[in-house]
Amino acid sequence: MTSAALRNDDARQSAHEVMKTALLFDLDGTLVDSDPEHLVAFQRVFAPHGIKLDRSEYAAKIMGASNEMIASRYLSHLSPIEQAATLDAKEADYRENLGALEPILGALALLDFADRRGLKRAVVTNAPRANAEKVLAALGIGPRLPILVIGSELARSKPDPLPYLTALQRTGAVAAHSIAFEDSLSGVRAAVAAGLAVVGMMTTLDSRTLIEAGATFAASNFTDPRIFELIETRLSSGAEEGANT
Repeated sequence: MTSAALRNDDARQSAHEVMKTALLFDLDGTLVDSDPEHLVAFQRVFAPHGIKLDRSEYAAKIMGASNEMIASRYLSHLSPIEQAATLDAKEADYRENLGALEPILGALALLDFADRRGLKRAVVTNAPRANAEKVLAALGIGPRLPILVIGSELARSKPDPLPYLTALQRTGAVAAHSIAFEDSLSGVRAAVAAGLAVVGMMTTLDSRTLIEAGATFAASNFTDPRIFELIETRLSSGAEEGANT
């Protein structure tokens, strides 16, 4: 095969990889360990309603849930307008008291790797857009994650797979060759239902809990070498499929 043919073959393979493989990130608890700040904000707005919330209940019933689900579970005694106002106050409290943020260890290196390989990526979150944009800006990675899928802006949010299916559509990727990164039960289940391999991030939940929910494996942070091995496997499978089409 001539050098020109080899270059063309490499270009075709690269195009297939970019088209098929995407890295899809949850935000809170995945790219940044912000759950302690969310817990405090919920405690502040729930206290006037006589609702006590500790870390274990937050992890089991709130983490990763949409505000609609949280309102149904905790604020059913309020009118819909009051429910919305209470949760809006929680989100405002969270944003106003947001301190200095750092990405989860290894996140920047993983984004560098995605840049080098030309991989599409997106943030898929149940957080309100105002929260997501402020957090990504504070982390300094907003421009590197240009596709932002907000669960509340869709017909259904996590744990429904629709947010991840939407992210796949917007990135032009294929679920069988892509990966999601999640820290919550609702997020893992949503990604698995969308057909994605899932890396469970152990910011709050343990490895066993995440794997039982459907995660391929669990990692403490993004430096885990299994993450890069999984990406390479997904890239290879996408390239092989492309070569056969």
